Amino acid sequence: MEEVNYIHIIGMVLTLSIIMVIGINSGKRVKNASDFSNGGKSSGTALVAGALISTLIGGSSTIGTAQLAFTYGMTAWWFTLGTGLGCLLFGFIFIKPLRNTNIDTIQEAITREYGTVCGTITSVLSSLGIILNIVAQILSANALLTTVFGINPIMSATITVIIMICYVTFGGVIGTGILGNVKLVLTYIAIIFGTYKIWSLSGGSFSVYDSLPKDIYFNLFSRGLGVDLGSLLSVVLGVICGQTYVQIILSGKTHEQAINATIISALLMPPVGLGAVLIGMYMKVNYPFIESSQAFPLFVINNMPPLLGGAILATLLLALVGTGSGMALGFGTIMSKDIYKKFIDEKLDDKKELVVNRTFIIISFIISALFASINLQSSILKWGFMATGLRGVVLLFPMLGALFFKKKVHHNFAVASSIIGVVCYFLAELFLELSIDPIFIGVGASLLVFMAGAIAQSLNKDKIIVTYK
Repeated sequence: MEEVNYIHIIGMVLTLSIIMVIGINSGKRVKNASDFSNGGKSSGTALVAGALISTLIGGSSTIGTAQLAFTYGMTAWWFTLGTGLGCLLFGFIFIKPLRNTNIDTIQEAITREYGTVCGTITSVLSSLGIILNIVAQILSANALLTTVFGINPIMSATITVIIMICYVTFGGVIGTGILGNVKLVLTYIAIIFGTYKIWSLSGGSFSVYDSLPKDIYFNLFSRGLGVDLGSLLSVVLGVICGQTYVQIILSGKTHEQAINATIISALLMPPVGLGAVLIGMYMKVNYPFIESSQAFPLFVINNMPPLLGGAILATLLLALVGTGSGMALGFGTIMSKDIYKKFIDEKLDDKKELVVNRTFIIISFIISALFASINLQSSILKWGFMATGLRGVVLLFPMLGALFFKKKVHHNFAVASSIIGVVCYFLAELFLELSIDPIFIGVGASLLVFMAGAIAQSLNKDKIIVTYK
């Protein structure tokens, strides 16, 4: 098995240096909190799509997908299939209502409809989902950096967090969009070249098809119908209810440009996942005893020219850094606008809000690194699916009510739908042996409570609807 040499390192350093210069330079365009959180709502289609893709193509979509494919095969494709479908639904159903509400966060819309209590609770609960997603990126970084440099997990997490801070705290949405387009090009080079190498190394055919059990590795439902469909549902809802994605689409100049950006993202995501799946299965055939999380980076080291391999290793790092940074951007916006500005300093000026936002971003990285340090052996996609599923359970129905069913659901039940949904989700995840994903339990419980709220509101339709400011 090949080892990393100085040419790999040169490729990595050159690529990362270019990326960090672009990121820091984009920060010069950030003059206030609005520029930072939503790009001043002046971004074109390319920049919006770049920011979306920058957040969607991360450690879960690449290293995590290859890791799961190493063990289960094609079922690992659900993550990027789900992000693609989520982008389409988001674009065609939610973009115009969200942009027409003139908000910065999902919780602002929920607060207007159901009051401060509901807005605050959903802010806190959905922030946990963001933290879990950043954990997945740090675990991906650990797999990558320990493979390349042999460093310990603590050093790996430290390096990753420092790069993430440079990536997002300087440029916000603007920086994320510019770097997202760079990352997209580099990621596609990695996937296309990797697929070509698998084909050529297999003698002009995909020998993995003949070498692996087809009922497991070439079955999209090899983990069980309820589990794999639940994974799909989790990712779709995670995209629809993701604060990070809301900020990005709000940065578009027009509805049409934002919608076009989601369509572009939806089309570009699945091929990335499929390429990572092929790499994971190829490594299972040829290097069956390696750590599954190291499948993608070891493939690059062993099968690509060193300079290109170094650039691709840097791209993998950039991919997970971009997603983690995008998630942290959403966390910072929620905490600064929905918590700090409401309960600590209502007169927060624009410049101070920018400082507070960046401070919460750094806090989110530190918390995530601590979580990752005690879960080093867990599956990357487990955290990815859990993070997206949790966001959906917390926000789906209050968000639907605030956007499409105004004054139709009693505010107490809107709050309860989030709380009860999350409780049921975690109870099912931690204590129940089920043949289905816990997302069905959480969303089902949340739906029942929300429907009860609609009934309660209809029975009290002649009474004044109270909304807490």
